[in-house]
Amino acid sequence: MKKIVDNFKKTGWAPEPEAKRLFAMAGLDVPNYICAHTPDEAVKFACQTGYPVVAKVVSPRIIHKSDVGGVIVGIDSDERLENAYQTLKGLDGFDCMLVEEMARGQELIIGAKIDYQFGPVILLGIGGTGVEIYQDVTMRMAPLNDNDVISMIDSLKGRSLLKGFRGGAPVNIDVLTKLLIKFSSLIIDLESHIQSIDLNPVICSRDRCIIADARIILSD
Repeated sequence: MKKIVDNFKKTGWAPEPEAKRLFAMAGLDVPNYICAHTPDEAVKFACQTGYPVVAKVVSPRIIHKSDVGGVIVGIDSDERLENAYQTLKGLDGFDCMLVEEMARGQELIIGAKIDYQFGPVILLGIGGTGVEIYQDVTMRMAPLNDNDVISMIDSLKGRSLLKGFRGGAPVNIDVLTKLLIKFSSLIIDLESHIQSIDLNPVICSRDRCIIADARIILSD
């Protein structure tokens, strides 16, 4: 896993496909995906996985994909997927198009940073587009245990969203707990190699907590 991270020291960050490969090796749940280099590859994958799918640009020059229109969600046909490929292909430094299954559930943000004083710190919060507005997050030092995770969840203002607010589907707290504990162990292993990791969103449902998007910033 450390070799994957070290391969991208020059750029300072790891592209999403490699980040997800690393998380899968660590036992974390990621979507089924392919890095398609042609529209035909993308369509073949989508037909096997099933629509709808999400398409994202993969480029060494684009770290914030949403800022440049590099994320297209809810693609429900071959034609729309082919059009998405042509759109993303025109973005700066296009390498391939990441195509993945579209997860549904409660959006969370999970992150980590290496604090110069306290070492690895893990963050959990209500995710999605509202994370910067509401800033409903909580942090604990790694490594985490079951009690730490429960304390983090109970500290969130939006914790009722995880437990089935107004008839909504509850999040599987056991699965979320295991994800956070495995993630904190991974951060400790990579402490000397990374500056921060953002998983936003992590989409949690009754059955799974899937890392839908990820960014790894490497240490200097």
